[in-house]
Amino acid sequence: MIFREVEDRDLIAKARRGDVEAYNLLVSRWEKRVFNYLLRLVRNREDALDVSQDVFLKAFQNLGKLDDPAKFAGWLFRIAHNEAYSLLRKQKPEGELPMETAQFGGGLLPMELSLAVETALMRLTADQREAVILKVYQGFKFEEMAVILECPVSTVKSRLYTALDLLKVSLAPSAARPS
Repeated sequence: MIFREVEDRDLIAKARRGDVEAYNLLVSRWEKRVFNYLLRLVRNREDALDVSQDVFLKAFQNLGKLDDPAKFAGWLFRIAHNEAYSLLRKQKPEGELPMETAQFGGGLLPMELSLAVETALMRLTADQREAVILKVYQGFKFEEMAVILECPVSTVKSRLYTALDLLKVSLAPSAARPS
């Protein structure tokens, strides 16, 4: 954990009293993580930027409703989750894009590996994909994930472990894949 001169809870207390600079500092601490989370959900940079702004505006407007400042991260990501899925519902996708099956040889270059992981992630259900994003990419604990996703911890674990098993099979070298 990086030592911070001013803790999030202190910034939250100041922001609740109307200190805009304190809230701006809070945003600067969290904006990259929130943006990266949203980008993986909405898969469009401009949409992720727009939704990110909406998230921080809603968080500022509702900061008084946050019961426990120690749970700020889960609360903020729940807002991000809601905003992302609201956007996705509005977009009314015309259907799933076909995912090409990629056969990779020996070692993968970093870009190829990244593309292979993204392709494999897109084969997961939205719930499974979000569980992987929250755990692997954002580092949340199961209890925090349950708050963000509004489901029991057992459901979070089930989604994550199923997704990881599917990713393992999908990303295995072709010779090691079950026939």
